[in-house]
Amino acid sequence: MSSPWLQSATPIAPPSSANPRVRFLAYTGLVTGAWSGLICLLIYGLGRLLGVPFLVVTRSVDPLGQIPWLAPLLVPIAFAVLGALAASLLRGRSHAGRITFWIGTVLALGSAVGPLTQPADVLWSTRVWLVVMHVVTWFLVVPQVARVVSDSEPGASVDRDD
Repeated sequence: MSSPWLQSATPIAPPSSANPRVRFLAYTGLVTGAWSGLICLLIYGLGRLLGVPFLVVTRSVDPLGQIPWLAPLLVPIAFAVLGALAASLLRGRSHAGRITFWIGTVLALGSAVGPLTQPADVLWSTRVWLVVMHVVTWFLVVPQVARVVSDSEPGASVDRDD
């Protein structure tokens, strides 16, 4: 069985007109990024309540600076939308979902390197809490965007003459 929809409880492929468009992928990025941002904001608030300073070095010559409270909310949204728009370039290609998933995973791992490689002045509590925010964002955004992109893979839908 070459068509994955044949394993479905309703083995009728959706019409190709239902393939995700760029607008829907941007919406997917916005929704998943917003949820991630809200959870990261809660993590940030909890960390601040527990005494985590969230002081980081933004550039190698800067002194330690406080992460603004709005950053944990807005950064996941921005990167989720940008990632979803980038994933839209894979629409209609074979293995688009897998490619999106693995590229998103590699990018998330790469972004988590930033907090881990902060100078010795940055406390490990800050680094760990920031990495947790990266993991939450990966968990909520990457698999969902990959799933939406995979709906456009060849064989995932059919053209109908209804």
